[in-house]
Amino acid sequence: MLLEIAIGDAYGAGFEFAEREKINRFNNLTAYHEHGLGIAPGHYTDDTQMSLALAELMISGEAWDKHTITRKFIDCFKRDQRLGYAKGFYAFLDSISGADEFLAKIKPTSAANGAAMRSVPIGLFPTVEKVLVKAEIQASITHDTPIGIASSQAVALASHYFYYKLGSKAQLGEFVQSHTDIEWNTNWQGEVACCGYETVSALLTVLLSENSYSALLTQSVEFGGDVDTIAACALGIASTSDAYQNDLPSFLYDELENNDYGKDYLVARAKQLHTTALTYK
Repeated sequence: MLLEIAIGDAYGAGFEFAEREKINRFNNLTAYHEHGLGIAPGHYTDDTQMSLALAELMISGEAWDKHTITRKFIDCFKRDQRLGYAKGFYAFLDSISGADEFLAKIKPTSAANGAAMRSVPIGLFPTVEKVLVKAEIQASITHDTPIGIASSQAVALASHYFYYKLGSKAQLGEFVQSHTDIEWNTNWQGEVACCGYETVSALLTVLLSENSYSALLTQSVEFGGDVDTIAACALGIASTSDAYQNDLPSFLYDELENNDYGKDYLVARAKQLHTTALTYK
C-alpha cells in the first residue's frame, strides 16, 4: 500500500498543476518527471509522507488522538523535510516545535484535500464505524469542516471496502455514499482543484471506471490539476484489491527514490502495517 501510494504520488507530482501540453506529451508511463517546484523525478511529496505518519501510528499502537497524530505529522516532517506541502503549511510545520504549539496555532478551517490525501491507511481499521471515527479525528486537526472530514472518510472507506472484500468494484460508489453525507460526483470530468470534494469525486470516478494500475495512474493525471493526490490514493486503494491488474512498468519501482525513507523503508513499514491489520481480524 505505502509503496503504491508513493509511486502514484511521485509520478503524479511531475504533472501537478502542469500545463495541458505537458500532460498530453508526457503522460505515457515512460518516465518520472520533475515537479515545477523542483521536486526531483521519482520523489514523493506530502501525500505519501503524511500517509506514512498515520501508518506508523497504526503500527505503534499508540492512542489515536489529536495530540499523538499531530506529533507523528511533525516528527515525519522534521526527520525528512521535503517539498510538496502547501507553502504556508510547510512554513508552519518548519516553525513548530511540538504538538501542543501546533494545535494551539493551527486554524483547521480548510475544505481542501489535505485530510483526504493521507487517509488510505485508515481503511485497514476493522469496522466501518472505526474507520469513520479515526478519519474524523485525524481530519479535524487540519480540516475541521464538513467536506474536510467527509473527504477523509470517503478515501478511508474506499480502502476499507476493498481490503475487507465488502463487495464488487461496481458497488464502491454506493458504499462510500451510504456512509458519508456528501453527494459525490462519480462521473467527474475536467481539472481537479486542491479541494476535498473534487478530489474524492475524481478518485471514485477512476476507481469505478478503470481496471488496471496503469490506467488508474494515467487517467488520474489526465484530469489535470492536483493530480498527484488522486494518483496516490488510487494506487494505494487499488493495492488492497484484486479488481485491478498491476501492469505498471518496472521503472516506476526501480526509479522510485530509495533514501532513508524511500522505497525499502516504505516496503518494510507496509509489511508491518498489514501485520498489524491482521490483529484486527
